[in-house]
This record gives sequence, C-alpha cells and structure tokens, in this order.
Amino acid sequence: MLNFFAKLITKNNKLVVLISVLLIIPCIYGTVMTRINYDVLSYLPKDKESVIGENVLEDKFKTAATTFLMIDNMPQSDVKKLSKKIKEIPAVNDVIYVRDIIGIGIPKDFLPKELSDIFYSQNGELLMIKYEEKAASESTMQAIDEMNKLLNEQCFISGLSVLLKDIKQLILTEMPRYVLLAGILSLIVLIVCLESWILPFIFMATIGIGIIYNFGTNIFLGEISYITQAIASILQLAVTMDYAIFVVHRYDEEKNNYADKNVAMQHAIVGAFLSLAGSSLTTVAGFGALCFMSFTLGMDLGLVMMKGVILGVLTCVTFLPALILIFDKAIHKYTHKSLIPEFHKLTDFILERRKRAILIFLIAFLPALYYQSHVSIYYDISRALPKTLQSNIGKDKLENDFGMGTSHMIVMKDGIESRKMKKMFNELDDIKGIKRSVGYEKFVGPAIPDSFIPQSLKDMFKKDSSQMILISSEYLPATDEVNEQIDKIISIAKKYDDTSLVTGEAALTKDLADTVNTDIKTTNFLSILAIFLIVAIVFKSVSIPFILVSCIELAIFINMAIPSVLSHSVAFVTPIVIGAIQLGATVDYSILLTTRFQEELRKGLDKKTAIQTATQSSAKSIITSVLVFLSANLGVIFLSTLDIIKGICVTLARGSIISGLVILFILPPILYVLEGFINKTSLKWKN
Repeated sequence: MLNFFAKLITKNNKLVVLISVLLIIPCIYGTVMTRINYDVLSYLPKDKESVIGENVLEDKFKTAATTFLMIDNMPQSDVKKLSKKIKEIPAVNDVIYVRDIIGIGIPKDFLPKELSDIFYSQNGELLMIKYEEKAASESTMQAIDEMNKLLNEQCFISGLSVLLKDIKQLILTEMPRYVLLAGILSLIVLIVCLESWILPFIFMATIGIGIIYNFGTNIFLGEISYITQAIASILQLAVTMDYAIFVVHRYDEEKNNYADKNVAMQHAIVGAFLSLAGSSLTTVAGFGALCFMSFTLGMDLGLVMMKGVILGVLTCVTFLPALILIFDKAIHKYTHKSLIPEFHKLTDFILERRKRAILIFLIAFLPALYYQSHVSIYYDISRALPKTLQSNIGKDKLENDFGMGTSHMIVMKDGIESRKMKKMFNELDDIKGIKRSVGYEKFVGPAIPDSFIPQSLKDMFKKDSSQMILISSEYLPATDEVNEQIDKIISIAKKYDDTSLVTGEAALTKDLADTVNTDIKTTNFLSILAIFLIVAIVFKSVSIPFILVSCIELAIFINMAIPSVLSHSVAFVTPIVIGAIQLGATVDYSILLTTRFQEELRKGLDKKTAIQTATQSSAKSIITSVLVFLSANLGVIFLSTLDIIKGICVTLARGSIISGLVILFILPPILYVLEGFINKTSLKWKN
C-alpha cells in the first residue's frame, strides 16, 4: 500500500502540488471560523467550587464578567448621562450606579457607609457594569469597545473582561509580526546550513502548508486557547523541519542507487515514512502527555500539536517530494558551500575528556534538580501584560483609590435568618485584609427599610433563591495572603451554609495554582514513561532509554534551574509544557546520534571509531535543528510583550540549545564508556 501511494505521488507530482495548494482554501476558512478562547481560567476543572460558583454568578446574577468603571471629578449630571449611554449598549445587562439607587440630590457624605465605601473614593466614584454573556465572549468584548468610545481621560476601567480584551488585542497585533520574523529567521538558518539556495524555500513552503492545514482543521475542535494559537505555528515549524531535512537526505541517498529520479523518490518516500513514523512518535508522546492534565489547556495545546506533527509528517512525504521532483534541476544547480564546519576535531576533543564529561553529567544532576524544583511560578495573569495597558492601569487605580486589590464573591442560599447573616458579615469583616463585605442584609435595617431598596439593587444581591455577597480585599490575586484569606472565607461561609461557594478572580487563581502543581508532576511522569517505552521498543533495549531520557532530563533540569538561580519568576504554563515538549522534541537528537552509533557498530567498526563517525555525521543535523528551533522562537522573544507567550518561547529556545549541547558533548562519552553494558542489555545491539 505504501509503495502504491509513493508511486502515485511521484507520477502525479504536479497534481499533488495543485491539490495541496487548493486545500489551503478550506483551511483558511477553518482558521477564520475557529473561535479563540482568551480566558485561561475557563480551562480549570469543572468540579472546582470556584468554577461552579462562577457559573452560578453568570447564570443568575450576570456578575461573572463585571467591569469596574472609575470616574474622577466628573459632575453628577454627566456621570448619569454616561451611565445611561453605557446601559444602552446591546451586550450590557445593567449598570450599577449609586445615584440610580439614592438619587442625585443627596450629598455623598450623607450616604449609608455601606454604599459610600463601595462606590466612592476621595476624588471619584465607581460604577459596576454587568454583561449579558461571559467575560471572554465576543459580545462582551464588543461592548467594551463601544464603551471605550464613550469614555474620556477621567475614566478608567478594570476587570477580567477588560484584561481579556487587552490580551486579544495584543495577540492580534503581535502574532502576524513574530510568525513572519520566525519564518524569515528560519529561512536564513536553512540557507546557511544547507548547500542549496532553492531547498530552504521549498522546506518553508512545506512546513507552512502543514501549519495552515493544522490551523484549518482546528475548526473540528470548536475553539482553541490564545496560548495555543500564539505558539502552535512556532512549535510546528521547529519540530517538523527535521522531517523535511530527513526526506531530502534519504532522496539523495536513493539517487545513488537508482538512475530514475522518480524511482529514487518512491524508495525515499517509503523509507522516510517508516523512519519518520517512529521518530515522530516521541514528539507526539510528549504532546500527548499534556492531554492528561486536569487543567484542560494542556489538552487544547496537546491535541493541536499532536495533529500538527502528524500533518507535518504527511506533508513531508507528499507535498515535499512532489515539489522536489518539480524543482530537482534547480535544487542541484544553484548550490553553495554549507557554512557549518566539519567536526572532526570536536569528536576527538570530546572523547579525550570523556571522564570529565561523565563526571559533569553525574554532578550536575542534583543541583539542577534542586533549583528547577524551586523555581518561582506566578499565576496572576495580569502580571503577564505590560503595565501601560488599560486593564493594568485600571487595576492599579482600583487598588490605590478604592482599596480593592481583588474581590471575592460568596454564592449561598437565600432565606438564612437575618440575625445569622449579620453575624456572618461581622466574622467576614474581621478577617485580616478584608476591606468590606457587602450583601443585601447590610442595606436593610432601621435606616433603610426593605421597601426603599430599589429592585436593581435587590437583583444584584438576590436572585432565584440564591444570594450573593461581595467582599473587597486589600490583597492581590495569587499571593499567599489572599489564599489564606480565601480559606478563612470558605470556612465561615460553610458554617452558615454548607452548600455555599466562594469564587472570584483570586479564588479561581488559587484553584489554578493547586491544579497546575499537580499537573506538572503528572505530565512529566507520563511524558518520561511514554518516551522511555518508545525508545525501549525502537532499540529493543533496557539501558538505551535510561541513558537517552536521562540526558534530556538533565537538559530540562538545567533549563528550568536557570530562572531559579537568576531569581526570575516564570508563568504557570511554562513548567507544565516545557517538561513534555522539550523531552518530546529534542530526544530525537539523541535517537539520531545513537542510531548512527549502532549502525557503525553493525558495520564492524570498533566503538571508538563508531562513536566518532556517529558524532561527526550527526553534529550538522543536530546543530541545524537547534538553530531552526532557536530562530523559530526568536520572533516571539523579540516582538511579544505578553510574558506568558514570550516566557514559553524563551525557555523552549534555551532548552533546545542546552539539549543540543548535552547530546553533542555528554551523550557520546556515555555511549562509548557504556557500550559493553548496552550490548548486554539490548537485543541484537550489533547484529
């Protein structure tokens, strides 16, 4: 069957290229129609109480996407007009404006403390805007755009919906730029490393089509995360370029055996596909480990990248061979000398210092393991954004002027005795760092009878047998202080209603941290296990997978130890994806070198000559792969201002370099010294 398809591709190469190009059209449609999710917190497990509470707030109270509008020194009549205009925006559910409750004529000094504490600062006042749909919905973001047209320099807005709007704007602005730069830099690397002027352009066209296919087929997933959208093309470019290089090398080998280029390509396709299927398994396994995360952003990225690797392999054995046959004469006519030097002296240098290399390998493990396990991780999404953005300016304003670092919401059943509710409010207000707690019971009393409470205010706090309590905290999300505060709030709320739910940005972020800490261990274990088994099967060996995985794990530990040593924090996504991706993507370097070592031994060479030959022949391919991986990530590193995306790419680029150095300088001495042990623990190692 494989031979049949190989003949079909080579005999109809122009038709294959035409069909491949035409398939771009539906894929562009699929790319445009795939929804992008900008809310990372929406990937939390659905059974978390903070998530359940958030859904109740959205369904019943329409407060999950609340935006805080702060206005400085504006006449009340103008504020009222502005409030009315905002309320008329189609996607806005309601605007909570204190003067709608108590009227314009009453001075703020005469307002009940419960109201003045929430809605007034020394120089301004606060409005709360509720939306019809969730914070990340298109209608909510459009509503924010419409609202911004009504605001002037006296107005500031804050809230999760504003934060997500800023993230969306950054991605839409920056992504085309850094993808283009990544493509240009990768093309330059290929021109430098390869001996043909034409081949680099053919490689980029092949990988580019594979990326378009991947993004187009995302429509079947319904939606993808903005993090996946931002880095998937970069990752696919980096990890699938090796496949294209391998196909060309195989074709050049087969041309020495067959005079007819079509026949040579047929054999190259069959041989390359079988090899690439095995090689790509390790990369697929690395991404596959992400799918087992409780934090389903991992599944989002894992599925897209597994699909991307598979499509990358398919384009490399269909579109690429067809294109090479069409441009075969030009490829071999317009050539130049590769600027990557030979590595004869390097291999001698490495083997002469083999004892030192192994000693470094053994000694480096413990400190690298220690420091990587103590890397500082941040979970506050707003920290990943530039301070000059609207959401962060508004957040600082809310914290400084209104003393609100973050806000918590308690959702509990209605009908609890007024006496118990007042007691609960007293306990909540006594918690350290709580600025104020507000609920319906705080408004009702001798000063304000129930009949005086406007329906809009009632609906804000009570709806469909549930009530909501708003708590203002001085602490920022993702801090130890606020996490301790949330635990105390949960304890108090459960005492009065065991079905109560505590939610809000800080509570969701706390659950995010708990989930991610578990997921890091899960993905690392599964990726190591899967790749260990694949390598064991490929080499029919017990010792080889230990050696190869240990080398890459050392590279990963060193990579993640660097920010710890430098006292830098990394975004919560980084340690999850790096362990799986760096292992899956760069273990191919070690497989390439080890496979060549085995081949040379089977030719009858002694182990010293075999490892020298293997290292020399593999070095160019490994260095080319590392440089492509590096150049693909440099576009993001140079141009992205979104630290979550930039941080992942910085770590991936650094990881590829470290993995390359470990494989070139440490793996050869280990293979040389342990060759006898490998032979005893492997099936048909030399035969």
